[in-house]
Amino acid sequence: MRRVLQLMALVLVCGSAPSWSDQNNPELDELFRLLHEVTSPAEASVLTRQIWQNWYQSDNKEVEALMRQGEISMRTGKLEQAVEIYSRVIDIDPGFAEGWNRRATVYYMMGRYQSSTADVVETLKLEPRHFGALSGQGMIYTQLRKIDLALEYYERALEVNPHMTGVRISIEAIRKYLQKEVI
Repeated sequence: MRRVLQLMALVLVCGSAPSWSDQNNPELDELFRLLHEVTSPAEASVLTRQIWQNWYQSDNKEVEALMRQGEISMRTGKLEQAVEIYSRVIDIDPGFAEGWNRRATVYYMMGRYQSSTADVVETLKLEPRHFGALSGQGMIYTQLRKIDLALEYYERALEVNPHMTGVRISIEAIRKYLQKEVI
C-alpha cells in the first residue's frame, strides 16, 4: 500500500506542468527505478504512461504543435506528411529523442526499414532507455528475418521495461522458433 501511495504522489508531482520535459527530465530516473520495483500491471501502466508523457513533451511550443500534427497524420494514414512533420521537429530540435522515434515509427509503417533503423539509432543515442525504440528495432529485425538481432533488441527492451507483455510474447515466439531451427 505504501508503494502505491508513493507512486500516486510521484505521478501527481510529475503529472503537473513539468519544468523540464523530454528524455532529459531528471524525474525519469525515479520513474524507471519504480518501473523495476512494481509488480502490479496497473502500477506499471501508470509509470509507463508517465514515461511516455515525459518523452513526448517539449518545452518548445512549435515542437509540441508539430508532434500533435504528426500524430494526426500517422493516425489518418498520411504517412508522407507525417515524415515531413517529424523531419521538421528534428530540424528544430535534433536533441529531442521522441521526434526521431516517431519518424522511425512512420518509416517502419511505410516499410522503409533502413530509414527507420537510422532514426532508432539516433533515438537511442539520446535516450538509451527508450523501450519503444528498442522494441521497434526488434520489430524491424523480425520483418527483415534477422531473428537473432530481433531477439537481442526485444531482450534489451524488456530489461528497461519488464512489463512489456507483447515484447515478452515476441521473445517466447522467437525462442520457440530458434529451438525448432536447431532440431
